[in-house]
Amino acid sequence: MPTRTEDWIGAEEARARLGVRPQTLYAYVSRGRVQTRADAADPRRSLYRASDIDALAQKKSRSRKVSDVAAGAIAWGEPVLASAITTVSGGRLYYRGREAVALAETETLESVARLLRGGHGAALKRTERPEPPPGADMRARAFAALAARAGADPPALGRHPLALAVEAATLLDVMTDAIAGQVGGGAIHNRLALAWGQGPGGPGADLIRRILVLMADHELNPSAFAARVAASTGASLSAAALAGLATLSGPRHGGAPAAILALLAEAEQLGARGAVAARLAEERVLPGFGHPLYPEVDPRAEAMLERFDPPPALAELARAVEDYAGLKPNVDFALVAVSLALKLPADAPFALFAVARCAGWIAHAIEQLQSGGLIRPRARYVGVEVG
Repeated sequence: MPTRTEDWIGAEEARARLGVRPQTLYAYVSRGRVQTRADAADPRRSLYRASDIDALAQKKSRSRKVSDVAAGAIAWGEPVLASAITTVSGGRLYYRGREAVALAETETLESVARLLRGGHGAALKRTERPEPPPGADMRARAFAALAARAGADPPALGRHPLALAVEAATLLDVMTDAIAGQVGGGAIHNRLALAWGQGPGGPGADLIRRILVLMADHELNPSAFAARVAASTGASLSAAALAGLATLSGPRHGGAPAAILALLAEAEQLGARGAVAARLAEERVLPGFGHPLYPEVDPRAEAMLERFDPPPALAELARAVEDYAGLKPNVDFALVAVSLALKLPADAPFALFAVARCAGWIAHAIEQLQSGGLIRPRARYVGVEVG
């Protein structure tokens, strides 16, 4: 059956019905909430499904039941947990009230990890650690290392805060050892730089340090929520971190770098503009661009990309996406750009993401333990009628 013309509207009418800016409309598209297709009369323009736009407009205007509000909060909705760790406000990211971009100028992942946990002063950790387990790659070693700890560490519930602080710092080192492939000392960014052929203390190591700080936490993201759920049962910090790592491994979370590389491969075949136009015409997302929490620009990406020149192919792709879709690079794009610019191993984007975010998982786990609550939401049953 052919698609009726009235089912599709232009960008101006779509924004008018919703009362939003262009960036917000593009964010709805990137999140799959509004379908688009190319305008047959002008392939450079996109049309938007009117029914999707009207459904969003109705949802914004009507009052909703408590159950509907709770269900909507699961996906980029209203806050559902109280936390003093991280927030996004005014388009900026803050760790316990301090702007992450400013911290990236001077701090290390270790110092930011202590800040996220609410601690101060020197790091407390065990210096003697076992050799990291073998694995086919960095991802496999990380899973094996955390799983080994989770199978042996005692529950975190009821333990003294100082003991948890020592375990938290040690656990971050265990993750770093697994990624680097050897037990090491010194700053985490220098250990990773050395393992990946970069000179410790050099420009490559500094880029690694910056991106580790900027990616250390991001509010109640899926992996942080998974870590909190595990911690709410009283499980060990290593078990909570393992829950976070398992969640990060999904293609909709830590798999973003792989999706960006796939888009880059398309751009090498079709040209950057051709690849972007094809994606938009096929109603496919543009990974690495735009972010629902940052309507204008992702400040983490902006802070990274001004520090080095991305590979020419990525820079051309970024220009094409901004021209066609009005979206700017997000931190996933910056992560891939750093990895390619420094010629890091193929799985380095995921490894950097995992090491950095491990600091946030541990902080969220400790905060959840301190709150004393079990995370146990109810399901809204929609199955066969009973009773």
